[in-house]
Amino acid sequence: MFLAFPEFNIYSTPLLFLSLQGLVFVFLLFRRYLQTRYLPDILLVCILLLTCYGQTCYTVGFMGWYDTFRNTKINYALFNIGLGLAPLIYLYVKSITRSSFRLRIKDFLHFLPLILFVLYRIGIYTYDALQPDFVFVQNGELKLLVDEVFVLPMMSYFGYAQMLLYLAFTFQMFIQYRTKLQAYFSNTYDLELNWIRNFLLLYTFLFCYDITQSIVQNFFVDLHYTQMWWLVFCSGLTILYVAIKGYFTDTSKLNQLKFDFIPEQVASETQESTLSKTISEQEIEIVKTLMMKEKPYLNPELNLVELAKLAEMSRGQLSGIINSGFGKNFNDFVNLYRIEAFKDKVGDAAHEKLSLLGIAYECGFNSKATFNRVFKKLTNSSPTEYLKAAI
Repeated sequence: MFLAFPEFNIYSTPLLFLSLQGLVFVFLLFRRYLQTRYLPDILLVCILLLTCYGQTCYTVGFMGWYDTFRNTKINYALFNIGLGLAPLIYLYVKSITRSSFRLRIKDFLHFLPLILFVLYRIGIYTYDALQPDFVFVQNGELKLLVDEVFVLPMMSYFGYAQMLLYLAFTFQMFIQYRTKLQAYFSNTYDLELNWIRNFLLLYTFLFCYDITQSIVQNFFVDLHYTQMWWLVFCSGLTILYVAIKGYFTDTSKLNQLKFDFIPEQVASETQESTLSKTISEQEIEIVKTLMMKEKPYLNPELNLVELAKLAEMSRGQLSGIINSGFGKNFNDFVNLYRIEAFKDKVGDAAHEKLSLLGIAYECGFNSKATFNRVFKKLTNSSPTEYLKAAI
């Protein structure tokens, strides 16, 4: 009997490997959290643990657990992990994109549905365990007559609705943050933003896959367990990607960015933008002269506040000049000067000693990805294509 479990086959082995890899990075992330106390790390630990938990329940099934232990009580421990995963995804992205964010008591209200469901499950298990012959069956009286018939279908609908709402709110928060970066900073941290985007897209894909499979299963045709295996396998691949990229992507760069200003400055800028409807040519010329003579764009970390100080203007005044006078956001405005500087350097002997990327770094870009993306966006050609055309 006991030799039938575990069974390593083409279904169980990949799932086991992916889950174990995820748990390895859970350990690494938790160890780093103990050293740095960086909040996103512990939230990512919880995300991976919860995803691995859902994965493990299916993994042991494919390894023959249910066939070997027919009176197993594991069904009492199975639940829609979206109840906890949805708020964790939201809080994880929020903890990265808001430097002032700290977990407070009110944030744990996000997990109230999960807490109530766990307490409910403990309750029905306690009741069923007190009934005669419970040790010989897989599911007790309340599990069969109440949980399976009424509660699980209701919680399934609730879990899907909850995940949909949290993903929508998280995507909205991410898009607003990315737009805000372009208004304040000249380099927009492509590597870190791409990680957040991919993280959200992967869990959105799993959600869409899961809900599609449920619709097919409940309304069209009964799926064989080997057909449902693919969702679990995709979940395992997600665990592996999220674990590796989440561990090696330094999101603390985003977490340290500041967008706040002193109240007096914000108030004066608001009044100023209300009183002044047009941008004068003199103001535009001041900014042009500053960019040409001082060349502040060569600083990769240049932001709106620093440039406003150099121009001896308020942040709101400078932002208005750039947006209305030059017709660009701050990010595109600064990067256009960097691209022009790049073109000038390529035109002289500098490109013979440095690579294209080396020249880009000298002109104020901070990464290859940012340089290529910005160059393509503002010139409609890649750096290599431009160089071939210029020769």
